[in-house]
Formats: sequence, C-alpha cells, structure tokens
Amino acid sequence: MNEAPRKLLRSLFDAAVEAAQPAVGLPSHLPPPPDPSSGGRTLVIGAGKASAAMAKAVEDHWPGPLSGLVITRYGHAVPCDRVEIVEAAHPVPDEAGRAAAARILDLVQGLTADDLVLCLISGGGSALLSLPAPGVSLADKQAVNRALLTSGATISEMNCLRKHLSAIKGGRLAAAAAPAKVVSLLISDVPGDDPSSIASGPTVPDPTTTADALAIIEKYAIDAPAAVMARLSAASRDPGDETPKPGDPRLAAAESIIIASPQDSLEAAARVAAEAGIAAHILSDRVEGEARDVALVHAAIARQVASRHQPFRPPAVLLSGGETTVTLRGHGRGGRNAEFLLALALALEGAPGVHAIACDTDGIDGSEDNAGALAGPDSLARAAALGLSAPASLVNNDGYGFFEALGDLVMTGPTLTNVNDFRAILIED
Repeated sequence: MNEAPRKLLRSLFDAAVEAAQPAVGLPSHLPPPPDPSSGGRTLVIGAGKASAAMAKAVEDHWPGPLSGLVITRYGHAVPCDRVEIVEAAHPVPDEAGRAAAARILDLVQGLTADDLVLCLISGGGSALLSLPAPGVSLADKQAVNRALLTSGATISEMNCLRKHLSAIKGGRLAAAAAPAKVVSLLISDVPGDDPSSIASGPTVPDPTTTADALAIIEKYAIDAPAAVMARLSAASRDPGDETPKPGDPRLAAAESIIIASPQDSLEAAARVAAEAGIAAHILSDRVEGEARDVALVHAAIARQVASRHQPFRPPAVLLSGGETTVTLRGHGRGGRNAEFLLALALALEGAPGVHAIACDTDGIDGSEDNAGALAGPDSLARAAALGLSAPASLVNNDGYGFFEALGDLVMTGPTLTNVNDFRAILIED
C-alpha cells in the first residue's frame, strides 16, 4: 500500500479544516463595540458545533466588556471566561439544548438600540438551538428530526421544516432582540452559503412558508406526530404566525457575515496540492444528492481524467464540498462520507493510480466517531482478502464497518469547526 498518496490527501483535509477555524476567520469581522457613553452592552449568543470556539475567539479579541451564552455539541466545548458554554445533543435535540435555547431567548428580551448582540452560528445549530413552537413538545421535535435524518431530505428541506416548528429559528431570535443591533457571524455548512439555511437562520428573514414545510412532510412521507401536524395546519391559516419574512422591520438592524465557508476550505486544500506540484480542480462547493449517486459522478470524472486526460491532465486532484444525504436501507454503521467513499471504490473497480478521501470537516461523520475514510486502488482487493463484500456493505449502509476493517478510517475527534463535507480524489500520472 502506497502511503504517499494517503499522506497528501490527509494534508489536504487538514488544510481545509485549518482554514475554517474560528480563530482564523472571525477576528477580522468583529464589529465595533457599543459607544461606552451610550451605556450599551455587548451580548454574545449562538449555537453550533463551532460556537464555543467562536466564543473563545471573540473573548480573545474583544476590546470591551461582554457576557452571554452559546450552545455546542457534547464534546465540543472550549473554556471561556465571560461567555457561558452549554453542551447539548446533536443531531437529535435534547432537554439541555431546549433549556439553553429558552435562556437565550430570555437574554435578548428588553434590549435597546444601543445594545449589540453578537450571534455566533455554525453547522449543528438547528439541533442545538431547539425550542419547540407552542403546542409542540421536545419529543415531537425529536421524532421529526429522526425521521428527517433517514428520509433523504436535503439540508435546506430539513431546515425549512425545523424553522416552522420552532419558537426561535427562522428569524424569530433577531425579532425578539429588536431594536438591538444584531451581527451574526456565520460558519457556513450549507451548499450556497445561504444565511437563512445555516442552523435554520435564527437571525435571518425566512423566505420559506408553512405550506413549504407541509409539502416536505408529504414529499418524504414523514410520519409526523399529531401535534406537529396540528401546529403546521393552524399556522398555515394564520399569517401572523409565520416566520419573519424579508423586509420585516424587526430585522432591520440585523446583518449576517460569513467568516468561513466550504469554498474557503477547498481553496486552502488546492493551495497545498499546488505546493506539492499537483494541479487541483474544484468541481463544486455545493454538491448535494444521495452519497452513492454523487460517488458515481465523481468516479466517472476521475476515470475520464485517468484514461482520456479530460477535462484535466493527471496528476490532478479533484476537490468538492457540500452535503450529501443517505437514505437508510440497511442496519450498518457509517455516515454519508463513508457511504460516498465505499460507493466510489465500487465504481472505480480498483482503477490504478486513483486514491480518495472523504471526511466531514467537523470531525464527526454522521453520528460516528470518525471524520471519514481513505480509499485506494487496493481497497476492494484488501477487503476481499478479509472476506468482506463491498457491495453487501453498501447495501447495508455499513461504510464505517468496511473501512474500519481495512484500518482506513480517518479519526480526528471534534475539530471545533464545520464547513461540511470535504472530498478529494487524487489521480496519479
């Protein structure tokens, strides 16, 4: 097994993660503090897998007093002196997240136009900032979240439904903070970097409607609890119960700034490849779709490069980001990146000189303990020698088990950032 391609691919992933660290991108985007003579104060709130690291970056660079509360995933906390850090569950919300979200909503009550709210948002915030809408219980939201995670719905569709079952998402948090100035610093984990989709846009006007949420339930045959259907049906008949829309005056003093994005990370990886003398080509930073279907397209492009030298000449690295989905059919272990990589290996059929890595930049592939995995021309042969069937593993959604047996899982632990999937395919000359 040739270690050089694996080391290069891992260095590309490490560069992608480093480019998305809050300490790298956040300080230069901090707004001026409130005028001391006005008596205005600075309140820090937020949610996401990177929110604690973001809070630490704010504390390290903020020139004046501040206080606040942010929610992060269990195991993702970073010690802070002035901002309280609460850990909660992801991807299915729990009571710790619900209680902390209620506290955040309370914190922004009664603010004035002289106050500043710094809202720190990153991927994972939808589950962590979970405050059910009136009439909907936490158990109801948990049931919907579980169904969404196995449905094959896109992240935008998931977040649309989450917004309309929430008392805090879809712009409701910024509306509650009015007339204070709200500056949201965002680490994007969504294709296209749409602020209204990142963590379900708690401080951003929501262009979607309750009717859209109902259509998603129907499209994916979500078996929603009765209270959820009752809430959505009632809201669809009451315009006053909709999420704040673009132009809502309550959000006039709210602005959003993206401090790190999938494209930033892909470009950082491309620079590392160039330093190694290999041309890198970014296919897209917003790839969506079933992981195994996306793998077929990537494999076809890699084969064309390898055999036809089109559209690029080898050696070359193909880079892509975004967020794929997995519709669960089996009972194996594995997130969307392991599933992508297993399907890719099958499609490549051991094509010589083609190596790949697929990882989640937060260090957690789905709900597993790995970031992703590595694959090479010998992956299928090595698996067969162990008596392991790659097609059977894919049918069982067991990418984790497949790459664990090969010793090819990528283990990083929480990276304290999240710009979603990272994929790199190296085609050697």
